[in-house]
Amino acid sequence: MKELINWLPPELASLPRYVVALAIGLLMGLERERNPAAKAGLRTLALTALLGVLAAHLATTLGELWLIAVGLFLVGAMMIAAYLHAAQQESDPGTTTVAALMLCYGLGVMVWHDEIQLAVMLGIVATMLLYFKPELRGWSQRMSRHDLLSVLQFAVLALIILPLVPNRNYGPYGALNPYQIWWMVVLIAGVGLAGYAALRLVGQERGAVMLGLLGGLVSSTATTLAFSRHARTNRDMMPIAVIVIVLANLVVEVRLGVLAAVLAPGVLPQLLPVLVGGLAIGGLGAIYGVRLLRPQGEMPALAMANPTELRTALGFGLMYAIVLLAAAWLSDWLGTRGLYAVALVSGLTDVDAITLSSLRLYDLDKLPVAVVVNVVTLATLANLAFKSLLTLVIGGWQMARHAVAGMGAIGLGLVVAWAIMRGFSA
Repeated sequence: MKELINWLPPELASLPRYVVALAIGLLMGLERERNPAAKAGLRTLALTALLGVLAAHLATTLGELWLIAVGLFLVGAMMIAAYLHAAQQESDPGTTTVAALMLCYGLGVMVWHDEIQLAVMLGIVATMLLYFKPELRGWSQRMSRHDLLSVLQFAVLALIILPLVPNRNYGPYGALNPYQIWWMVVLIAGVGLAGYAALRLVGQERGAVMLGLLGGLVSSTATTLAFSRHARTNRDMMPIAVIVIVLANLVVEVRLGVLAAVLAPGVLPQLLPVLVGGLAIGGLGAIYGVRLLRPQGEMPALAMANPTELRTALGFGLMYAIVLLAAAWLSDWLGTRGLYAVALVSGLTDVDAITLSSLRLYDLDKLPVAVVVNVVTLATLANLAFKSLLTLVIGGWQMARHAVAGMGAIGLGLVVAWAIMRGFSA
């Protein structure tokens, strides 16, 4: 924008700002023009955006900033008067159009003050909100009180508490950073909420494959428990339960790879081949299981707990902090053997905590990449062994022998890929 202004004569230096504001107004106006009930369309919103730039221009030039507020008041009053004068018996009172016009005016003011990129982004987002009204209304009507509570709790975790948490290292070895600990809580809660929302939107009727993938994103342990119970109570559900459980545990490898890519990209070159090995051999086992078991029948309802429940989130944060401190202490006291012991024990019930702790220690230059890969591999193997035991105890031998074979294929892939990587690094 600055380069373009430099090419223009001085008397036209402000023209590009007016052009950008006009484009924003036309974009928003195109959507409003399609709505017969709206009292503002293409021309009105375009002119309103130009008015915003003009008001900011005059206010800056004359040193009278109150002109901006007066312009905003006049735009709102004009549209309210237009809707009152029409006196139409319509379900839409026009508040959305009034808000869109006032926003368009404000975006014009932002353009004058060189907030051009932000103004354009907000204009596009506003147009999308206006255009997708039916879809947004349908989603809101399908949301239960439980779903809305999950969203609100996640908003509290991410947007209220997280900015207030101090971003400093505390405790022995400087291993405890409250901001990082809470960020992990937000990250895990967000992943769980995304999977839960996808599960709610897609529905159960899409079959075992989709439910396994989404169930693994929400919680592979919860999915394993739920479908082990389904297999015990209804033997006809055994083939579906096995496939859902194996696929859910395959998703864990993808989730660990995403976490490593976000938090410690330097670990990926050595960790990714191990995870891909588990996915490859485990995926072949899952395909063989689908062909062998040929699942049929209706999907049972999978009852998932609130993925962003505060008690669960706080419990994970506490567990993460304890594992982080224990890992740093044992690593300093016993070397890598102590950290491996923590990985085996904590991995029995949860892979995320020890994985995130190890990635954090890597960022603090307290762990080499090879040790992080070993820790993640051991924790994942321990977790697979624990869930295999769950399927045996809860689902019974007939179901467990197939599920254990599938999870064993994942574990085999991890071990083979890990051994190959060790051979290359030796």
